[in-house]
This record gives sequence, C-alpha cells and structure tokens, in this order.
Amino acid sequence: MIIITGGTGQLGSQIVEQLLGRVPADQVGVSVRDVDRRSDLAARGVRVRHGDFTAPGSLAHAFEGATQVLIVSTNQSGEAAVAQHIAAIDAARDAGAARILYTSHQGAAEDSVFAPMPDHAATEHYLAKTGTPFTALRNGFYADTIRHLLGQALVTGELVAPADGPVSWTTHADLAEAAAVILADEGRFDGATPPLTAPDALDLAQVAGIVSELTGRTVRRVVADDEEWTASMIGHGVPAEQARMLLGMFHAARRGEFATTGPELENLLGRAAVPVRSALTGFISA
Repeated sequence: MIIITGGTGQLGSQIVEQLLGRVPADQVGVSVRDVDRRSDLAARGVRVRHGDFTAPGSLAHAFEGATQVLIVSTNQSGEAAVAQHIAAIDAARDAGAARILYTSHQGAAEDSVFAPMPDHAATEHYLAKTGTPFTALRNGFYADTIRHLLGQALVTGELVAPADGPVSWTTHADLAEAAAVILADEGRFDGATPPLTAPDALDLAQVAGIVSELTGRTVRRVVADDEEWTASMIGHGVPAEQARMLLGMFHAARRGEFATTGPELENLLGRAAVPVRSALTGFISA
C-alpha cells in the first residue's frame, strides 16, 4: 500500500488524485490529521487514517502495511520541522516500508540563507542514514508563491519587493503528477532526484513584464530596501520571525540558490511543464 501524508494539503491532495489515476484505490492510503476532511476519499475506496507528525504514536496505525510512504514536508521550519520529518521517517521505517519518499526542494542545502532549505538538507541526511531505500523529490519553487509576492501590484502598478534573483517557478499540479508517476513506478529514483523544475528561471522583473503583457497595464518592478520591506510586512501583521524568514528567501534568490533548472520534470510528465505565464494567467483571472 502507498501511503501519502498531508492528504488535505495543496500538494498532498493533488498527489492522491494523480495516483488514483494510476493504481487501484485500495492500494492507496492517506495520513491526515482530520479524517473527516477526506471522507470523500474513503468513499472511493482509499484508506483514510489519522496521523500527526507531532504525535508519533498515531503514525504507526496510519502507516500500517505500507510498501511506500510519501512524506510531504511540513510547513514548519527549524528544529520543529526536522523533528516532525524524523518522526515520520522513523514511523515509515518501523512500518516496514520498502521505500520512503520525501518532498524536498531543488535548493536544499545546509548553508542556504533561506530557513526551510537547511531543514530539507537535514531531512535528506537523516533519510540517507536509515538504511531504507529513499527518494528525495527535489521540487522546484512553488509558482503559487508568486501570487503572494504580487501583493497589490495589479492595483498599484508596482511589484514591490526586496532585490531578488531567478527562481525556477514550478506548479503544484506538475509536481503532484511527477510524484504520482514516481510512486507508481517504484524505485525509479534512488536518493535525491535531479531538479524537478519548469525549464526556465525568472526573476520578479520578468514576472512584472509578463503581468504587464497579460493585463495590458504596466506593472513596474520596484526594489525595496530590505529593512524597510521587513518593517512594512511586520506593520501589516506578519509576525517578525516570519517576515525575517521571508527576507531570507530573497537573499537566497540573489545568491542563485533557486536558479537551477533541469529536464527531468518534463521527462516524467511526458509533456512541457506549465510555464509561469500560464500560472500567472490563472492568478490574474481568479
């Protein structure tokens, strides 16, 4: 049985749907914190069980009988994130899973200045020590992040953010489909995958240019001072710790940490990846 964690999340739920098009429902299980939210899957024959990374004891039942477990990374960061990932990895190993998969990031690195990236690197390092075959999905940066970075740009005509760099923006839908392909074809990758990204890396000036073309209205890229931008975020209610973490994303982009691209995602999909222009079209029309 293939178990997927985070079955109510944006990525996990799409992976489940893609997987159900490839394997019978009775071979798929989801581990979720609230089983009632996925009663629809239970009705379709998917095994739905309670599992919570912060309550490791619950994972033994959630992962029972697993041949593969896909651990969707938590939205926490720092020691809490790594501890949750380790709890899930240990539970998958103890359940006898023949392979453990983990949604990592193409920018995973111990020396990254963006807090989630060292967390991914630490999780990959722990996976490598378990003795269980594993696959770390080196996913591109979620294109959905652009929606938040646009802020009020469609109203003001200005995309205001700190200095950045090129990013391999990649859609959740493409990454979910790739994960399902890998799960259905067990053992396709051993260890970390090549970068699973769209073929192009764009900075925010290029994003602003595409938005201008799509809307017919000029959207100007305005580079904000780091400290002024951080203070503005905090002034708009963003917790100070989160605001500083977000600033780290821009610092990492400037260093080229998210600029890596590769053909492997499109090879898995057997088609072109969704380009940023298409993703932006969806954001603008929503």
